[in-house]
Amino acid sequence: MAENPTRTTYTVDSLLAVTVQVFNDRGYDGTSMEDLSRAAGISKSSIYHHVRGKEELLRLAVGRALDGLFGILDEPESGQGHPVDRLEHVVRRTAEVLLTELPYVTLLLRVRGNTETELWALERRRDFDHRVAELLRDAVAAGELRADVEPRLATRLLFGMINSIVEWYRPDHGGTDGIADAVVRLAFDGLRAS
Repeated sequence: MAENPTRTTYTVDSLLAVTVQVFNDRGYDGTSMEDLSRAAGISKSSIYHHVRGKEELLRLAVGRALDGLFGILDEPESGQGHPVDRLEHVVRRTAEVLLTELPYVTLLLRVRGNTETELWALERRRDFDHRVAELLRDAVAAGELRADVEPRLATRLLFGMINSIVEWYRPDHGGTDGIADAVVRLAFDGLRAS
């Protein structure tokens, strides 16, 4: 029998892209392997050829978002210079990673801790938040940011603003130009010490 020339060949990355869309549309708990098979247009056994199951797909997806965020902390601009400049870089790059990896970060922001993978992802998110809060504390201690806003609260407010992008930004309605800069401008105009 001749093979169908239009048949899609899946890699883990292409399967992951379909999976993330389905998880975001239906929720992780509301998605079955049958749903993923149907969305990908391949058999469940073909999916199992690439991964052990649904939870591994979730781990790969949220891991991609987390790797993007933690990669920011390894950039030279995140570790050198004035604390406020380092923090500003991290905030700008966090918004940029969110925009670049929108479906993956959206999924990360929706995990609730119902599985081992979700608990792992929540713990890594907390670690990232704590590291950013440390940068904020350093900037306050250096007199570069206002001291009257508690650093953990300021961190939550910063991430609240950045994370809200997943709720309103739609890639098909225009580019990302100016979004990260607007986040930085709004945040730091209010946080900088006078």
